[in-house]
Amino acid sequence: MTALSENDWRLVREESLTGPMCMALDAVAAETAVAGGPRTVRVYQWEPATLSLGYHQNPEDIDWDFCKREGITVTRRPTGGGAIYHDTYGDISYSIIAPADELPSDLMETYELLCQPLLDACSVMGVPADFASETAPALHEPACYLRDIHPAHDVICNGDKLSGNAQYRRRDSIIQHGSLTYHATPERTLNCFVDPGVSTERVHERITGIDEHSDVSRTDAVQMLESTLKTWANATEDGWTDEERARAREIADEKFERSAWNRDGDDPMT
Repeated sequence: MTALSENDWRLVREESLTGPMCMALDAVAAETAVAGGPRTVRVYQWEPATLSLGYHQNPEDIDWDFCKREGITVTRRPTGGGAIYHDTYGDISYSIIAPADELPSDLMETYELLCQPLLDACSVMGVPADFASETAPALHEPACYLRDIHPAHDVICNGDKLSGNAQYRRRDSIIQHGSLTYHATPERTLNCFVDPGVSTERVHERITGIDEHSDVSRTDAVQMLESTLKTWANATEDGWTDEERARAREIADEKFERSAWNRDGDDPMT
């Protein structure tokens, strides 16, 4: 395994995308990296707001009527864990994609390595974030930010969850993506679920956002994350090729926009 910075990396700066396209471009970036193209670090915004479901999510957990009424897209991730409400303003998301043989085989070691630019960005923002030092019990298992806090991949600030991260490990590639909360939206998060059985006040005690710890604007927070990702990977700023965008559109149409995948978890591309 060579040093990350010795490989060819690109930074794709924040772009606003639908939920299906957010996930499809991760898949395309993995195909590109495996084929010998650049590895990718990227930042993106979910437009419209999206509820991303974990790979094994029970669709009965979700209040589909609320999501439809509020214009919230629902799409299923290839990664595990609980559902995340990605508010267009309140959420900042990132992905890191590379060939599997260029990253540690140990899951915990990989999380520690790939979350470093996230922690670096928080430090630049003046937000005292770090991996959780101990577990905490779940408040509502179907929701990512309300599951039990895990030291391996949950980033906290003053005891409250700030970021959730997950990996999709295939034989030839690894995708890590994560959600960094800029502005917490506990009520809207809860409304996406059927009978969550926990109060908005209790949720706000569990989760936090950057804006509760720093005066940095969302725009500046995004730029700081982009900068630490770029430095960490020694990446060159670049974008998607026309072929990659067309391929992502194809994957979104065939998989991430399909009810069979989003409701039932049946992958139409396998």
